[in-house]
Amino acid sequence: MKLSVLDHSHVNEGRTVSDALRETVALAQATEALGYHRYWLSEHHGSRALASSSPEVLIAHIAANTQRIRVGSGGIMLPHYSAYKVAENFKLLEALYPGRIDVGLGRAPGGFPLSTRALQEHKQMDIDLYPQQVADLSGYLHEDLPPDHRFANLRAYPETEATPELWLLGSSDGSARIAAQQGRAYAFAQFFGAAGDEPLHLYHAYFKPSAHEPQPRALAAVMAICAGTAEEAKQLAKSNELFFLKLLSGHELGYLPSVQTAVDYPYSPMERQLIEQMRTRRFVGTPGQVKEGLKRYADRMHLDELMIVSHIHDFSKRVESYRLIAEAFDTP
Repeated sequence: MKLSVLDHSHVNEGRTVSDALRETVALAQATEALGYHRYWLSEHHGSRALASSSPEVLIAHIAANTQRIRVGSGGIMLPHYSAYKVAENFKLLEALYPGRIDVGLGRAPGGFPLSTRALQEHKQMDIDLYPQQVADLSGYLHEDLPPDHRFANLRAYPETEATPELWLLGSSDGSARIAAQQGRAYAFAQFFGAAGDEPLHLYHAYFKPSAHEPQPRALAAVMAICAGTAEEAKQLAKSNELFFLKLLSGHELGYLPSVQTAVDYPYSPMERQLIEQMRTRRFVGTPGQVKEGLKRYADRMHLDELMIVSHIHDFSKRVESYRLIAEAFDTP
């Protein structure tokens, strides 16, 4: 089982953006030493709680401060941008860090309506163009645009010996179908819990082999929090539970709350019910419990790679959670 990391670069309560970014680097170095395979950075806009508004910039910084681990975007919100410019950015990253760069693509806005409007100002926004954008980006990366393409003679530079791995991200049926139809690797945001596991089933059922992916290749990003005891793990998870609860209600906190803040919050009966529903999709407990849950899920969904999301306020406990999970799976 390959284990990887998805980092949202949360700004923790009582900490600064600079602290969050230093911790992102430190976590990348720690998980690389633990044998994790990839380290992906998210893209979010208009959020005080999340420091990663430009994953391309952060990818370059993380890759410069690590040696082996693959580094990529989880993901680039492609409808905001030119596929050609994204190709240039990632080919440059590939030239700087050969064989280590992934480009994960999403079609969600990655923010609230106002930031989306600002990103789309003076630009035609049509989500139906996303499949064509994906195909265009692939053509620029692999230099295989079809002869009748509107930019058939255009090349994205710099030239590189290898090509960044291209992944389509999503938590819904739509992204899974696009990945399957175009024969691309698919990263399922299981931790969102919006559509059950149906997108993964659809991806495998409708996958069409391509020159770049002859077989379906999928991973799932899962929320996993691990500690020495089940009770401690449940306590650590409370920060994430409150953060997601407020996010779902449209009232995002400007930070990842501490465990104490989460414990002291006056939950309504409805909020407690929502949290209980969240818990059914997450893997929280001792190393043995987390491994058993993750392995059962991976076997059921035919996955050989899991991307661990671990929102923990205390940074040392966060690193410890990744260490315990890696050791439970005997990650080399």
